Amino acid sequence: MSIFKNSNVPSEVRIKQITTMMEMQDAMNSKVNPDWKNAGNDWCRAIWIECAEMADHYGWKWWKKQTPDTAQVHMELVDIFHFGLSKLILDRESAGNIFVRLVDFKSTSYSFLERVEHFVANVLDGKVFPVRQFAGLMSGVDMTFDDLYRQYVGKNVLNFFRQDHGYKTGEYRKHFSDGREDNEHLVEILNELPADSPTFKDDVYAALATRYEA
Repeated sequence: MSIFKNSNVPSEVRIKQITTMMEMQDAMNSKVNPDWKNAGNDWCRAIWIECAEMADHYGWKWWKKQTPDTAQVHMELVDIFHFGLSKLILDRESAGNIFVRLVDFKSTSYSFLERVEHFVANVLDGKVFPVRQFAGLMSGVDMTFDDLYRQYVGKNVLNFFRQDHGYKTGEYRKHFSDGREDNEHLVEILNELPADSPTFKDDVYAALATRYEA
């Protein structure tokens, strides 16, 4: 099953969305360390550790009753994509090539956990971020590209918003004027705004600012 369920969106828009995420990832990494590209961070290790956490949320223990927490699995996939994009940027991958590989995903008979294991094996053996297999993970839990883009941009924008409003110095108010946490506001904002807008990330930031200052 393709992760691009909305076939009406032109490929140029999808490539622009991937470009936006790559630019946002570079900006966030640079905020942590301006010289991040030469820091030697082990992005592949970060990916497989996140995969282990994702497997816990999905459920793999045969000795107890477990129900997949799909929302948490989606969040882990977003975190994995943060690290994957960092690796792709270092490998000088283009947004167009990433898009093609996301589209090229072919469905398999593997279970979700088997897909996770094959994905991790390729990450560690090849020291790469296997984009097609990542699309397979998304497909295995009914996560669309729109879901990925919306949640990725939202989390990245919220992290920047927190930093810009004194998160590191302790001045930031995580609970807004109505008493609800910023994450709750973010979910509402992401559901209200069109993810295919070219100003999506700026619109999310502006909406957070409006609610924060209310």
